[in-house]
This record gives sequence, C-alpha cells and structure tokens, in this order.
Amino acid sequence: SLVREIQFTAPISGLAALQQTGLDVVTKDYGGGFIAVCAIEDVGCPADDCFCDPSNFWGNYSWDGNAWQAYGVGAADTQLNDGAVDGWYWGPFTETLSEAPPALAAQAALDWMRLQQVITDGGFGADSITMDALIAVGVNHEAPRNWSAAPGAPSLMSYFLVNGHRIAAKDAGDAGKLATGLAATDLCYPYGGVTLMDYYDSVSGLYDPLPPNHAMGIMGTAALSQTVPITSVMALKNMQNSDGGWGWAVGQTSDSNSTALSIQALVAAGEPVTATEVVSGLIYLKSAQNTDGGFTYDPFSPWGTASDTNSTAYAINAIYAVGQDPITGTWVISSTNPMEFLLSMQLPNGAFEWQSGYGANLLATAQAIPALLGQHLPPTKAIVPMCPPQNFLPLIIRE
Repeated sequence: SLVREIQFTAPISGLAALQQTGLDVVTKDYGGGFIAVCAIEDVGCPADDCFCDPSNFWGNYSWDGNAWQAYGVGAADTQLNDGAVDGWYWGPFTETLSEAPPALAAQAALDWMRLQQVITDGGFGADSITMDALIAVGVNHEAPRNWSAAPGAPSLMSYFLVNGHRIAAKDAGDAGKLATGLAATDLCYPYGGVTLMDYYDSVSGLYDPLPPNHAMGIMGTAALSQTVPITSVMALKNMQNSDGGWGWAVGQTSDSNSTALSIQALVAAGEPVTATEVVSGLIYLKSAQNTDGGFTYDPFSPWGTASDTNSTAYAINAIYAVGQDPITGTWVISSTNPMEFLLSMQLPNGAFEWQSGYGANLLATAQAIPALLGQHLPPTKAIVPMCPPQNFLPLIIRE
C-alpha cells in the first residue's frame, strides 16, 4: 500500500486528486469524458494498451468508515470533499480489499515522524533510527530529497550522502540496513565505501557472527539485486535454535525480532516459504504472540513479556514476507490480531508508543510504518549505483 494526504479546494474529482499526489500516473482519454487510469507507480498497463491485462485493472473506491465502496461513475466524474478517503486498487473486481485504517495510521505516523527530523543534518538522531526512517519513507515511495525539517535545511538524502560511508563501515547489520534503505529510495551507495561482500567470509558463510546482523547482510545483498551466497543461507539456517527461533547471538534464547529478520532474510534469498526453517520460524513467532494480538520480544523473559510495537511490527513484516495475512487465519487470537494491536499503540498525534504508557517513540513509529503499509524487508530490490566521489564536479561543455 501507498498513502498520500493532499490539500485541495473542494470539491475535486478522484482523478484530479490522484494526479495531485505526485505519484506516477498513466491515463488514457477515450473521449466522451471517459479517462481510464492505466498505471500507477509502474503497476498496470501502458497508455497505448490500457487494458492489457484481462484479469486485473485499476479500480477506484471510497472508504465509508467501515468498508470500501465502488463508484458508479468514472474517476473523472466523482466528487471528493474535505476528509474524503479515496482508494485505488490493482486487481480483479472480486478481490477483497484491505481496510483503510492501517494506511491512514501510516500517514499520521509519517506526518509525526517528519516533525522529528533534525534541522542541522537531515537525520533523526541515531544512525539506526535514521535508517529505519529511510525505509519507512521508501516503502511509501517518497523521495528522501523532499524530506527536510525546513526549507533549505539538509534533507534525509543529504544525511546519507554525508554519513553513508561511515555507516557502511560499522558492521554487516548496519551495512545491510543501509543497503535496504538505499534500494527502497533510489539513492546511491557510498563511493569507495565498505560493501556487504567485504563482510562476507566464504569459509564460514557469515557476514557477521550475530544472527540479526547476518540476516541483515543477506537482506541488504538481496536488496542490491546481488546474488546471495548459498553458504550464507546455510549459515543462517545453522544458527536456528531447536524451538524454531533465532537469538541475538548463537546459543542465546530465541527472540521474536531476530526470528522475524531471519525469516525475511531466508525468503529474500530465495528460500521457499515451505522450507522447514521458515515454517519452524513462524511456529516460534506464534509462540511469542500474546492474547492482545501483539508480540513480545521474548515469551520467556524474566523482565516482562508484554507485547510491544517494535516486535509486533517485525512479526507482521515476516508474516507478509511469507505471503500470509496478519489479520486472518493463524494470527487471529482471542478475537483480535497483530494489526489491531499495532493500531492500538498509536497516539492521537500520530506517534507510536513502544509499550502502552511509555509515550511517543521515534523508533517504534518508524518501524511500524512498513507493517502498516503491508510491507516486508527488503521492500524493494534494485540495482543501486555508486555515488560519485564527494569532490566530483560534473564538466559541462557548451559550444
């Protein structure tokens, strides 16, 4: 899912509202007032063959507060007023559409997150939080260059142009997360920086001895559209505990975060969702789900087992990665589900709490956004170009 909030003078047609979002929209005017939407953000058909897929098309719907309702007229003839929620869906007419609240929650979270951006460098404080913010921006197809705390202030893009080289040199976990964020936002990789393959040991198959860092190394490699070494996949499988989960370190108790990352890494590397390790990982995740629908970090922790936003978001990411729905089937518990818990953790200002009563938390908010938008890691696989040297100036020749 993608979400956009626009400002307009009511009333406005659904087509005009869609075009005002800044998304890449391809249309075809058939005359007589009928304008069809052929593609949005490269999903769909070209203008010269707008209905190229007999099974799927772009449908326009209105959210009435409880369900999506199809319009009886074309998008150029609909009328939207203040507060309207308009939706577009690519698929068959009979498809059941996802509910609007998660996407609306993601928009509110993005709005709050924008207010937390540091005006001096374009980041969000710590590198790790800034990378999660970059991924959150990327899954919503927003450009980091447009994210800045004030006009003329450094942007989120400039933060990584300045700091990307240093971040990539930290460890495989940070380098993998950096690659995942860069691929999701069409940014370039630091010129001359440490690459993920610099961390990879062909003998052990490891990017890093810590399972979550190793998993991020695998996901970063996949995000860059590079071949994931089979030995790295085997190494991740060998790190799995007997209960199906993965721990922060080999030999340590399993936790839901490391397990969720490992499941996504295996899928990103091409492992089938029916693989024993993936299925066992999901079984462990289920054991970490509480009756409120959310997930705890460690179901056997002596320091508390309450559900938290970060663990629940990571679990939802893993659930989406294997093609399952977090609001149905296995993941329904006590008449609730992980998404319902996640939504319950949002404050009126759009921020998310880590746990109830702890107040707005930037990391929890950033990590909740991909889950709310139905995404997993890596959200995009792309060929990421190398940034030009920082002292590089383009040569312009005019006759």
